[in-house]
Amino acid sequence: MGTSIKFLASIIYALGLHLGILALGSPSLAANFSYGDYAAALKAFVNDQGMVNYRGLKANPQQLNVFVAALGQLDPQVYRGWSEKEKIAFWINAYNALTLKAIIDHYPISAGFFKALAYPRNSIRQIPGVWDGLRFRVMGREMTLDEIEHATLRKEFNEPRIHLALVCAAMGCPPLRNEPYIGEKLDQQLDDQARHFLANPRKFAINPSQGKVYLSPIFKWFGEDFVKTYGTDREFAKFSPAERAVLNYFVKFVNEKDREYLLQGSYAISYLDYDWSLNEQ
Repeated sequence: MGTSIKFLASIIYALGLHLGILALGSPSLAANFSYGDYAAALKAFVNDQGMVNYRGLKANPQQLNVFVAALGQLDPQVYRGWSEKEKIAFWINAYNALTLKAIIDHYPISAGFFKALAYPRNSIRQIPGVWDGLRFRVMGREMTLDEIEHATLRKEFNEPRIHLALVCAAMGCPPLRNEPYIGEKLDQQLDDQARHFLANPRKFAINPSQGKVYLSPIFKWFGEDFVKTYGTDREFAKFSPAERAVLNYFVKFVNEKDREYLLQGSYAISYLDYDWSLNEQ
């Protein structure tokens, strides 16, 4: 009888320990955080233009779901040991992956009557509370997409180039890379994002006959973030500090002819309309 009770007790203890590990998340997964599953999902469902096969991703979400689970299980102490660039890359990847998760969880997107009057029927803006209501677990905390972007990335780091990398599933966004951001390649990846963004006439255009330079509204919304790093009192004197900083950043990535035009400054800045259509293949 005593042996049976001991055996039963050992089974109960082992089961409790197992359940406890499941509740906390696998220690090995948290310690050995990897972008492997996320990279595989991006490679499979995002093309070279940054367009997403949401139908395919919804039908085969396993790798994205594994990565989303890993975001929640990451040990904050492991995160604290990373370099600043590794941390920025992590938050960009988290934002983009969780946006993908939000889309496939609501795909195909259903348009509300009133929102359909203002935004495309397939827009992320049709999803109620997508930025400030939906909550995702990151390092054991429940977070919204807005908290990742505004309360974490923009608040804790001086890296305005995130606005060329965060993808809110809209055509007006920067293109979604079909690879994760990683700390050791972050500068190279963000510079590449800038070149692709500025090469798109729907996001940046120079029209000398009109005397205008057209910018994405992203730089109207977040131009102030560029001032600390790219602000200048020498060039672009006629523009606001935020506009000067954005232009000062842009001149590194345009061709010589466009650079000369930007530097001479005899033009007005206008902001393009933002395309909220879904970035779907």
